[in-house]
Amino acid sequence: MVWSVMRRRRAGSQLPMPGQCEPGVGRHVLATERLLLFTPRTRLDVAAALAACADAEAQRWLGTQADEVLPDPATRRALLAWRPAGDDGRRVPRTLAQPYAPGPDDPLLLVCVRRSGLGYAGAVELDRRAGELGGWLAPACRGQGLGAELFRAGAALAHTHAGLSTVRAGAEPGNTASRRALVLAGFVPDEGRPRHTLPDGRVVEAVWHRHDSAAASRCR
Repeated sequence: MVWSVMRRRRAGSQLPMPGQCEPGVGRHVLATERLLLFTPRTRLDVAAALAACADAEAQRWLGTQADEVLPDPATRRALLAWRPAGDDGRRVPRTLAQPYAPGPDDPLLLVCVRRSGLGYAGAVELDRRAGELGGWLAPACRGQGLGAELFRAGAALAHTHAGLSTVRAGAEPGNTASRRALVLAGFVPDEGRPRHTLPDGRVVEAVWHRHDSAAASRCR
């Protein structure tokens, strides 16, 4: 890792567009061929990002802290069935419609939606201090080549929005899907600590990849 009553509008009319970053308040927008990624605007966006990675398959690799995992499959499916900020014309529950404001020291979290259909697809997260990137896809979006797009967007976030010349990503040796997606996104093998502690406290073996840019910059 939001609701207000909104009139029905054309699908997508409320979504942020690339070029509409607000770095002063920590908001960014990127796009790939099939994905739109943006800083969460509501609690719904954050909840959907967490729902996208709460299943057992994802948690095998991510090890999210227990208080951030949504254990109920029905709740996860319900959250992922929404469209951001009620852009499909439905009323968003008031609790979920509340605005989300990233903290100044928080990692950069971008929720992503599919540009066709506007369904929630996953998220990417950048730790600017460590220069490390993570990301995940919702169950319905896996196995379609979207992982490479997600990590390409993450590299762009690091290089052209956060001003990092190098960004690194780690994965377990057995996580072949993520490692393949990183390679397709232009990441190359890198040296790094052989073991990594996940947020839930598990210690796992790790292999590392990096992505470099000679022209790092920050968005305006």
